[in-house]
Amino acid sequence: MRLKLAVFAGDGIGPEVTREATNILRAVAELGGHEFTFVEGLIGGVAITETGSPLPTATLDAALDSDAVLLGAVGDNKFNALTPDKRPEAGLLQIRQALGGFANLRPSVAYAALAASSPLRPEVTKDTDILFVRELLGGLYFGTPRWWNKETNEAINTMRYTRDEVVRVARVAFELASKRRKKVTSVDKANVLEVSQLWRATVTEVAKDYPEITLEHQLVDSMAMHIMNTPRNFDVVLTENLFGDILSDEAGVITGSLGMLPSATIGGKVNLYEPVHGSAPDIAGTGKANPLGAILTAAMVLRHSANLEQDARAVEAAVHKVLAAGYRTADIARGGENVQLVSTQEMGKRVHQALAESIDRRQAMHAV
Repeated sequence: MRLKLAVFAGDGIGPEVTREATNILRAVAELGGHEFTFVEGLIGGVAITETGSPLPTATLDAALDSDAVLLGAVGDNKFNALTPDKRPEAGLLQIRQALGGFANLRPSVAYAALAASSPLRPEVTKDTDILFVRELLGGLYFGTPRWWNKETNEAINTMRYTRDEVVRVARVAFELASKRRKKVTSVDKANVLEVSQLWRATVTEVAKDYPEITLEHQLVDSMAMHIMNTPRNFDVVLTENLFGDILSDEAGVITGSLGMLPSATIGGKVNLYEPVHGSAPDIAGTGKANPLGAILTAAMVLRHSANLEQDARAVEAAVHKVLAAGYRTADIARGGENVQLVSTQEMGKRVHQALAESIDRRQAMHAV
């Protein structure tokens, strides 16, 4: 298997967690006999400092010339005085739009070993396995007109969707649900917003093509409560852009930390992968960052771009094993017995070791 991966580590803790994720991908390539090529580039604040742009042309060209893109995180408070179109986050929005990925997949899994790390009771989070499918190229983030008139103290953003935009992301959600527990929960605000009324009507229409899938609709405000009260009732959760951003971050409570959440953006020219967490510049360089979200994102690269499902599951199993053994970074060190606090690099090494042992066992079995 050959894979060319553009790696943009970004700002803050981005380089630290991305390093551990790429180490895992290199291990999979070496142990499995695959050929993975890594091409690095600048994005976000570090790109502004070096080139004056949050998304340099060279970075975008490298992305479009690759099979997949792995992103660390972007953002730095020292750029807050810039207008939104010049800040590090603008580079993220620009690359999403340029690559064309419209379906953002965000898993939220309750790890038994991390039950004490979540503020929710273990009996609430037990067996939770939610896959958020967030529409990524429409809604308030990209709708026009948008402006801020500081003289009149007015600002406007536009929530806009077309039927076709809803259809394509809904089909991704239903296809994924058909391989899981066959349930889709579509989230909107159809009691108030015309955009949500279009969303609900369109999703209901698409559901007719998937009679084996159970469809339910939830208003976003009630959904925010249900995720905290009964998270295991949900399988695939389909949302528009803003609602998906907020709800999937809220679901970080289930895992115990945003540092545990991976994501993949599919459907465009090149798939884009990034952990859900931000750049956390306050802990950059301290060794406190949790690399597991980035490592689990690497597993999604293996699943959705390399078509190496068995290796993706091996990475995820290695994460489970390391957590079950009691190893924790600072963000997930709350509660539990026999917990051992480790650095970003040490956590990556532990997962690497568990992965190598798993692949060695698998190869030995095949050789018999």
